[in-house]
Amino acid sequence: MSEKLNRTKILATMGPAVASAEQIEALVAAGVNGCRLNFSHGSYESMDELIGWVRAAAKKNHRPVALLQDLQGPKIRLGQIKDNYLEINEGDDIVLDYAVKEHDGGLTLPVQYNLAEKVKVGEPVYIFDGKIRTHVQEIVSDTAIRLTAENKGFVNSNKGLNLPDTDFGGDVFTPKDIADLEWGATRDFDYIAISFVQSADDIYKLREMLQQNNYNAKVVAKIETKKAVADDQTMEAIVKATDAIMVARGDMAYEVGAERVPIIQRKLLRLCREHGKICIVATQTMGSMVDSPVPTRAEVSDVANAVIQGADTVMLSEETAMGHYPLETVSTMKEVILYTQDNCETSSIDNGPEGENQDYDAIAAAAVRLAKKIGADAIICETATGATAHSIAAERPNMPVISVTSDSHVANQLSLIYANAAFVRPYSETYGVDLAKELKDSGYLQPKANQSELLTIVVSGNGQVAGTDTIKVRRI
Repeated sequence: MSEKLNRTKILATMGPAVASAEQIEALVAAGVNGCRLNFSHGSYESMDELIGWVRAAAKKNHRPVALLQDLQGPKIRLGQIKDNYLEINEGDDIVLDYAVKEHDGGLTLPVQYNLAEKVKVGEPVYIFDGKIRTHVQEIVSDTAIRLTAENKGFVNSNKGLNLPDTDFGGDVFTPKDIADLEWGATRDFDYIAISFVQSADDIYKLREMLQQNNYNAKVVAKIETKKAVADDQTMEAIVKATDAIMVARGDMAYEVGAERVPIIQRKLLRLCREHGKICIVATQTMGSMVDSPVPTRAEVSDVANAVIQGADTVMLSEETAMGHYPLETVSTMKEVILYTQDNCETSSIDNGPEGENQDYDAIAAAAVRLAKKIGADAIICETATGATAHSIAAERPNMPVISVTSDSHVANQLSLIYANAAFVRPYSETYGVDLAKELKDSGYLQPKANQSELLTIVVSGNGQVAGTDTIKVRRI
């Protein structure tokens, strides 16, 4: 290929650091495959602007880019703190009161959720991403709880709270989430992410709302709560119910302990591959590059390990949304992905993929084995819905998968799956081979050294949904 294809994809969060058409165009050119819009921040007007810029950048760069709507979920936050700063000392009694609307500078703090209705005495409450650790000492009133600080630190306005042992009784969708979902249904999103998933039931509820709103987006379940990773059965049920998993390692670390996160990540990656689902590894993948033009060695290892473990996608959060070096971050991440995939095999899994359509899985497995045996330059996948491309990606081929579809929405969704490059072309009985010829002529696909012909495996069908049934070897 004239431009090397990164088999693990890059999802970048949009924000003030890249809030212009030119900056987003540069990010896409540097290697961004998908853009995340975080609905914890920003107005609908700003979101509309970002959507337009992403679509324009994709068109200018001649490739699809996925758009992800990330719902805020029941993220519990402090309210406005006087002067945006309050020092906390070990042993301080802190009151969190839902009824307080204006902070007076003392230790009674406003909170954006009535915790008195949910918490029990003795449960931990971690404030400001775990920087202040406390336990519930008393339910003071119908709206207030009393905590005792176990360490020194400070808090700012709107900082988040984590309550790993508190049962929120399925309160996953807030009124804001429902309004945001209804708005998103009228826009052009390819994926929608649900925050603070606790069980597969949360996914089913979201699917009902999507159906009611005629919202044709793939579902991403963000795994960040203690309940979601309570046992292997719960994790597997969530993976089977969703289209994609996001390993949201930040909140997860506060919920279950940082030492458990790497093992949970490996389990989720394995489950996603076994069931043919997308796995996105997120949070602080290149965190130091918010303020530095170069990553730490630990961050490079983190991204490389995600690639080795077979992640479909790695995600950037603050690095591109708020950081000083968003373009450098994307370029560096792509370099790490390319070097790792060229110099290390992707980890194997014990069981082959077992997706929802066993026919697709069997055809995909046969196509990848055949492509490897004959040393093919690429796998060409003709797909109406993207299902066959997902099955092929689950096999983790070490060559490009060139998908061709007549549906631009499907092409956008395929932007986040492993090893895939999607192209939109009008359907014909030969549009896979025709695309391969076009890509060879343009130099995008190139035969091996000393070869004049491009050796491909073409996976095709009759052009109808659920019609994939043919594998062909084609020299072009």
